Parts: sequence; C-alpha cells; structure tokens
Amino acid sequence: PAGGVGQNPSIRDIHVFVCSPPAMQQVMENLKGLPSGTAAQDMDLIFLTGIMESPIVRSLAKAHERLEVMQLTAVGENNMELVTDILESLHSAEGDDVAAAELTRILEEPHFQCLIETHDNVAVKSYEMSPTPGSSRVSLSSSLVPPDAVRMIGIQKRAGEPLGVTFRVEGGAPVIRRILHGSAIARQGLLHVGDVILEVDGHAMGGDPKELQELLKDCSGTVTLKVLPSYREPPAPPQVFLKPHFKYNPATDNLIPCREVGLAFSRGDVLHVVNKEDPNWWQATNLVVGDTGLIPSQFLEEKRKAFVRRDWDSSGMLCGTMTGKKKKKKMMYLTSKNAEFDRYELQTYEEVARMPPFQRKTLVLIGAQGVGRRSLKNRLIVINPLKYGTTVPSRRVRRPTSTAPRWDSIHEVVDTRRTCILDVNPQALKVLKTAEFMPFVVFIAAPELDTLRAMHKAVVDAGLTTKLLTENDLKKTVDESARIRRAYSHYFDLTIVNDHLDKAFDQLQEEVEHLCLQPQWVPVSWVF
Repeated sequence: PAGGVGQNPSIRDIHVFVCSPPAMQQVMENLKGLPSGTAAQDMDLIFLTGIMESPIVRSLAKAHERLEVMQLTAVGENNMELVTDILESLHSAEGDDVAAAELTRILEEPHFQCLIETHDNVAVKSYEMSPTPGSSRVSLSSSLVPPDAVRMIGIQKRAGEPLGVTFRVEGGAPVIRRILHGSAIARQGLLHVGDVILEVDGHAMGGDPKELQELLKDCSGTVTLKVLPSYREPPAPPQVFLKPHFKYNPATDNLIPCREVGLAFSRGDVLHVVNKEDPNWWQATNLVVGDTGLIPSQFLEEKRKAFVRRDWDSSGMLCGTMTGKKKKKKMMYLTSKNAEFDRYELQTYEEVARMPPFQRKTLVLIGAQGVGRRSLKNRLIVINPLKYGTTVPSRRVRRPTSTAPRWDSIHEVVDTRRTCILDVNPQALKVLKTAEFMPFVVFIAAPELDTLRAMHKAVVDAGLTTKLLTENDLKKTVDESARIRRAYSHYFDLTIVNDHLDKAFDQLQEEVEHLCLQPQWVPVSWVF
C-alpha cells in the first residue's frame, strides 16, 4: 500500500511492484508529503523518486493497465480472402509500379500465405486439419508422423535443370527415395529422403512417379509442394575419400539405373563418397572436376571384375611370354573363403586421407630392366646427398628370387632425415607400401620401341656405354614394362615415360620436391 512507506525504518527494504498510473501518482504524492525527521534518509527518498519518475517505469505501468482492462482479439477471421482481393487488385493495376510488384511477390510467397492461413485458423479456433486431396492414398495415422504435419514448401527451379531426386511408390503416393548430393534440392535443404509428395502447385499427385517427374521437369521459378515430411534426420555426410584404380564412364555402363546421373572418373582421381546407403550405387563427388553423381559400389565393381583374365603363372610370378590359348577364369567373390583373389590382386577403390605436406620416407622406382631407373636414382643422390640416400648392399649372397632390400638399412637412411631411394622388384611393393616406409612409388615406363632404339643408339654413339642391346632385348624391355603397368598400376603414385633421360629426371625431381609443399592423399591406414 502507498501509505506504508513512512512505517518502514529504511526505504531500501521496500519492494516496488508494477502498479497502475493512479496508484503510482498516489505513491509520488505520499513521497512528497513525508514530514521531515522520518526514518527514511534523504538519499533514499531521492533514489526512490527517481525510479518512480523514470520513463521506463511509467511505460510499464501504462502497459500493465492496458493489459488488465483490454483483451487481445484477432484483427479478422478472413484474412486469406483479403489477401486474394488485394492480389486481384494488384494484377489488374496498370503500369510498372515497383512497390506493387514487391507487394505482389510478398503476398504470393507460400510461407506468407501459410502464415495468414494459420492466423485465420487460430482466430476461429479451428485446430483440426481439413481433408486434403490424396489423403485417401496416404495414411496420416502413423505413430511417427503426427496428423498435422503436412507442410507447404516452396522450391526454386530453373528451366531444364534436373532436381536430382528419385522416387518410389509407398501407399499409393510418390516418396523421395534418393537426393543426389550437390543437386538443386540438396542445396536448398527443404526436402529429405522419405518425404511424401502430395501436391505440386495445387495438382494432386497419384501413384505414378513418372507423372511427378514430368510435372517437375516442366516447372520453373517457384514450385509449391505439399509435403508429408518423414521427420527423419538426414545422416551426417560421411568423410570417406576413395582413389579409384580403374576408369569409369557411366555412358557405357549397362547396369547403372540412370546414366544421366552417373559420375565419370579416371584412375587416380579422388572421390568423396557422401552416401553409401545403396549397396550397389554410391553417391560421390569427384574432387578433381567437382561433379557429383552415382558410382558403382566396391561390392558391385568387384563382382563385375570377378571374370578375370589369367595373366599369371602358377608361382604368382610374371610370365615371360604367353604360350597357348589365353585362359579366362570365372570366380565367385568370396573373399573369406577364396584365397585366389590374393593372387589376382583384385583392386577397385583405395580409401585415402588428406595429409599436410611432408617428406616421404622412401622413393621407390619401379620399371623394366634397362629402362633407366638406376641412372635416375644415382643422379638424385649426387645432386642432393643431404636429402636423398640409398640402402647399403648386403654382404651376404642373396637368393636369386629375393626381391626386398634390407629393412634396417632403409631405417638407417630415414633416421638421418633423408628420403631413401629404392629401385626394387615390383613384388616388393606389397611389403613396402605401409605406414612404416610411406613410399612415393614412381613407375618409370619404357617409351615406344622406335624411341627406345634411338635412345640406345645415341648413348652408344656418345661412348657412354659399351653394352650393346639387340633388337630382341629392346622388345623385351617394352613388353616387360607393359606387363608391370598392367599388374601393379594400383601401387603407382606417378608414371614417367623415360623417352629422354634429362626430361624424365627434371619431372621426377619436381614431383618429389612438390610433396613437401602441397597436401597429399595417402592410404587411410597411414593415418589411422
């Protein structure tokens, strides 16, 4: 009460509540009428008077009074009719009025119209959803989807631009089956896998996905969809990166469900896999060209490549020549039970991870005999002995079938912070390509036979060698180089055709030094 101020020993103990302006006026008069010598201190009275006279407290008091004596009511219950009348007037208006065009755009926005419609429903206390076209085809009584979950969604579409969406039929209505990563729908983020499409621009959808596809194909601009959402949270995009060991062209693939959405790639490209729900077709982005589409899954590609041409002898070594009729072998892909797949080196994808620039522990040079590997290795070491080294030959006699250098000798070079250069048999790659050695594998390929013949003649004429190679020796080098490429290309990080030794050396040196300056894609087993 206003009159209780003078009864308290200290005004600091008073709790001020928001009251009406008449009551506040009475409090102000009581404060001014306090006799001198009261228990209230002068500073306290000045402080309280300042609070009561502040504009904020007076505004609160006025709002409190208005809320007590007034009840909020809706402006109207037929605002959708009002919006329709305004739009008709705007459309019939002549001239290019910028303000009228902007108002028309706002009033025609699906989200704005949904807001006005909701306002009208609340105003008349109509909280039940009216029957919608297509409700007989789609059950709304699912425990996972509440009956009032139908939404109006406005998507933007350019003429001729594919949406990147595929559909299936469930309960007599089209349901979104797949949304391609990077497509127009994925970028807008308004639709999700499992959403049911009930209407397109007011046109009720039946159970024919082709009808929906054709209707969406002809649309442009803002397309209004009535959607029954799935309420399933989209999974976080998986950070899976693959390096393919084969070239793929969807235009020549008879298995792909839709060639237009296929993703072409080349051997060695980096693919970011964004969806692996389909066991046969994954969604991926080619980081080299930036395109997104479907690629064959590892399971599908391995199953397709299970029909293998036999190019190995019984010992697993490369054959010198092929004799007799070529053999083909058809094998079922059962990795856990069929050890022959280890021999056939069935390679499709390799999972990789992006690493910051770093110096590789080893540089492995692979190539046919006489292709120039040793010359390239020795030149690198001579030019920069502080950065490159090689293994110390073992004193003991090795068996002729031995393919691997001494591992402790490699570690001795790596421990001095140098890259160990190795020119080894290709069969050693399976042991070397691990996190222990982190090799950068370079295949030194032989040139064409005519070029190789001319190079050998130039070396002999210059007096740089006294070893004369026969025509059969040169052909053997070219054939062996081709066989190594076919059998071990999935291990190669770089291929250099040695058609000119100086040019091949410059390319090799530039690529190796580039590793310390740019991020690298390496096998994921090296990182995790």
